[in-house]
Amino acid sequence: MLAVMKPQIRVEIVGRNEFWRHAVMVEWESQFPDRQLIAEERGCYLIKPEWLADLQRVAGQCFSEVLLAPDDPGRRQWFRRLISRSE
Repeated sequence: MLAVMKPQIRVEIVGRNEFWRHAVMVEWESQFPDRQLIAEERGCYLIKPEWLADLQRVAGQCFSEVLLAPDDPGRRQWFRRLISRSE
C-alpha cells in the first residue's frame, strides 16, 4: 500500500525584528529537533499542516506570529510595493 503524503502549507514568520524571527527558529529547533522547516524566500517556510499550532505557540513565545502565506509569493510582494509607495 502506498503512503499518502499530506500537502505542505506555506507560512510566514512575522516578528518585531530580525532578532525575534531568528529566535523563533532557534526555539523551534530546540523544542522540535525532528521537525524540519523548509525555508523559502523572505521568511516563508513550508511546513506540515499539523505543525501549525505548535509553530504559532513557539512564535508567540518569541514576540512573533505565524501567518498563512499565499501560494503565489509574487502577489504579496506586488501588494507590498504598491502599499509602500502610497505611504
